[in-house]
Amino acid sequence: MPEETVCTVQKHGHIALLAIDNPPVNALSLRTLAALDLALDAVEASEEAKAVIITGAGQKAFVGGADIRELDAARGVDGGRELTERGQALFNRVAGFRAPVIAAINGVAFGGGLELALACHLRICSDSALMGQTEINLGIMPGWGGTQRLPRLIGPARALALILTGDRVDALEAHRIGLVHRVVPAEALMDEALALGERIVEKSAPAVASALRALVDGLEMPLDAALRHEADLFVALMGTAGAAEGFRAFFEKRPPRFTDS
Repeated sequence: MPEETVCTVQKHGHIALLAIDNPPVNALSLRTLAALDLALDAVEASEEAKAVIITGAGQKAFVGGADIRELDAARGVDGGRELTERGQALFNRVAGFRAPVIAAINGVAFGGGLELALACHLRICSDSALMGQTEINLGIMPGWGGTQRLPRLIGPARALALILTGDRVDALEAHRIGLVHRVVPAEALMDEALALGERIVEKSAPAVASALRALVDGLEMPLDAALRHEADLFVALMGTAGAAEGFRAFFEKRPPRFTDS
């Protein structure tokens, strides 16, 4: 199966929709990881894409986890190191992507599937979604960022409870603890994800990119360094065409028409 069919790319205006299609549960095999990497290459090469949505094909799964057979085959120091570094490199790429990445969680997101969602900048899920850091049930632990991104998102105690028990949470509980920021009916998920993407891409592209960088980069910095980073990005934006249009529209009492790239 060609890799471009394992992760398809569709264009919706300035939004790129990436759908992982590896039945039955869209497991993250090495082939699937490579396909997602290629899909991101295609998005990165397109100047039109200002936001990205990642979802799973079908109604059953966003990503059911890593490929268990490949995990079993990788047991041992060398295989384990290669596998964790491969997944971390890809998910770091998602987390550091130039455009906002939205996870549209349309079903189960376990193990590596949840770690992929955590690497995305925003998470919206269907009311039938089910999530969990389930690696402990295999006698292993998260290795693609779960032990680091999950506590940063929902706090250390809640994250540790999920990681150490392998418990699964439904959509409402995921929303309550801050794992996702919105829950919608399953049939409305893609419309809502695209609508969220549209709200973002209609803003000034440099402002969106700078705000994203300030937040993502700042989380890894001491507060004083993060504030300096924010200030530098703010100052740079003040001289852009987007800022000029934004202030002009405010004074003219009309919606801004951002055309900058």
